[in-house]
Amino acid sequence: MPRTGRLTTAAAAMAAISVLATACAGQSGTAAADDPKADVTLTFWHGWSAPAEVKAIEENITRFEKAHPNIKVKTTGNMTDDKVNQALRAGGDKAPDVVSSFTTDSVGKFCNSGAFVDLNPFLAKSGVDKAKVFPKTLLEYTQFKGNQCTLPLLNDSYGLVYNKTAFAAAGITEAPRTWSEFTEVARKLTKPSGDSYEQVGLMPTFHGYETTPMRLAAQWSPTYFGPDGKSNLAGDPAFAKMLTAQKGLVAELGGYEKLEKFRAGFGDEWSAEHPFHRGRVAMQIDGEWRPAMAKAAGVPFEIGTAPLPVPDDQLADYGKGYVSGTIMGISAASRKQNAAWELVRYMTTDTAAVVAFANAIHNVPSTLAALDSPDLEVTPEFKTFIDIARHPKSNTTPAQADGGTYQLTLQDFAYAVEKGDVPDIPAGLAATDRQIDTDIAKAQ
Repeated sequence: MPRTGRLTTAAAAMAAISVLATACAGQSGTAAADDPKADVTLTFWHGWSAPAEVKAIEENITRFEKAHPNIKVKTTGNMTDDKVNQALRAGGDKAPDVVSSFTTDSVGKFCNSGAFVDLNPFLAKSGVDKAKVFPKTLLEYTQFKGNQCTLPLLNDSYGLVYNKTAFAAAGITEAPRTWSEFTEVARKLTKPSGDSYEQVGLMPTFHGYETTPMRLAAQWSPTYFGPDGKSNLAGDPAFAKMLTAQKGLVAELGGYEKLEKFRAGFGDEWSAEHPFHRGRVAMQIDGEWRPAMAKAAGVPFEIGTAPLPVPDDQLADYGKGYVSGTIMGISAASRKQNAAWELVRYMTTDTAAVVAFANAIHNVPSTLAALDSPDLEVTPEFKTFIDIARHPKSNTTPAQADGGTYQLTLQDFAYAVEKGDVPDIPAGLAATDRQIDTDIAKAQ
């Protein structure tokens, strides 16, 4: 069960990294003088905590240690960015050498602050051509201004998970491909019950788990920043079109207040009580993990998956989606950076290691070779997300010096739009641009 960069916790992470920027500036110059063949013990911190996830990490580490008998790895799981940043600020022997983070929104801060070392020299020294190893979009969210301070460690693709049984009962034979079809299908699948619902076709509000402005905007192929580096929300019509379309869908399904009242009774996103599992939501914007989680929860219906619909005028791009994932980097304070690189290289570029890890925790692999590996376990539901990851028009949110703060600013504006508090969306986007530019300027 991945926990990739949830914006609900990103604000705390950004604050912690802001403090870290001062503490770590300039430390990366102490680089890699250690002997990678010497006997050494590395400290590796990661965020996974579920037993199956931890087991998968340990199995990968065991394989690594067998291939590198001089390197031992001490792992610590369930580590948040906040805990990582506190340890890196404190330094010393208790700080991690290698870190894996779910918060891709932190990459700009990690790179800009010098908290993690630039991996480009290590890649070059090892003869690894990153452009031939990793999909282009994954490289975009793991570097900042040419500083490749992290590498991808598995990948998350976002699409549509739906209740095929509910589709059949409503006479719907296939997943919607365009936004107008999406709206119509969501309406057909919605079953009002008094002032509430028996079922909604989709929970379209931006508090609805993975239904974030960034996930939806990806279907319009947005450009977040212009060539001058300035925020481009008002300059690119994609954002106003997305917000208008989402607001229209909210109205079509009963309105913001009614939907939010219904949503208040939903179960936890990561539990068996998820509303999709319980049949309260017929379609769910989600990642590749959801079908496996729904099956594990014992749902009584058949599950289907598809890419998210695209705007009606972009049908040729159907199949694209938002992609993100887990990242891995080396602490600038580590005195074992060459040995640490061996671990990072193994876990992020070794095809067998990447495939084994992806199979174990049901995530999309993060290398081109692993995506094509015959050893990758691909169900029909999972193949949808593999195809989204491969799609040339799939996209992500770019790294910035303020980390994910600009996304939080956009999200706050989107909340106001869907509530009906924004009479002029273009003017509001222009004001949001100014706020984002101010925040980034302060972070640099």
